[in-house]
Amino acid sequence: MIKNLLFIAIPMCLLFSCDTNKTKSNTSEIIEDQQIKEQTTGYLVDSLTARGFETFPYKDEKTGDTIVMQKYFIAFLNRGEQRDQSKEVADSLQTLHMAHLGKMYDLGLADISGPFGDDGDMRGITIYNVPTKDIADSLANSDPMVKAGRLSVIVKPWWAAKGFGLR
Repeated sequence: MIKNLLFIAIPMCLLFSCDTNKTKSNTSEIIEDQQIKEQTTGYLVDSLTARGFETFPYKDEKTGDTIVMQKYFIAFLNRGEQRDQSKEVADSLQTLHMAHLGKMYDLGLADISGPFGDDGDMRGITIYNVPTKDIADSLANSDPMVKAGRLSVIVKPWWAAKGFGLR
């Protein structure tokens, strides 16, 4: 009988002691994770601010996390007035345009670019990850397609959560 009791009591003690320790560990890990997130958020805001970016934090009601919003700039690429180039010149400009956008992405100055899916006057967008509208405007206007007049550009400020990706 004592032997049967030991077979039941020992595993039960181990089970409860493991659960208690795990709960304590998880609680301290959760607190530690939250402290790291707050330090990381503070570092991110400080780092962006030091580089001239505008940011503001807000608390996500659902998760309790602090989200850092950053001002980006969207360049709307529109059909330009100079569209009478030969096919060869237009193709060459397109190649240069794509190289320009690739360079902006590689340098970390643009995060996403793409054309619209129709043949309308608004041709596409580029989202610039730079601290000022003047910089975004300068980069957008240095695009070979814009310089040649095949595209024109309008730059607008745009706020987005830092680090969130597209789905």
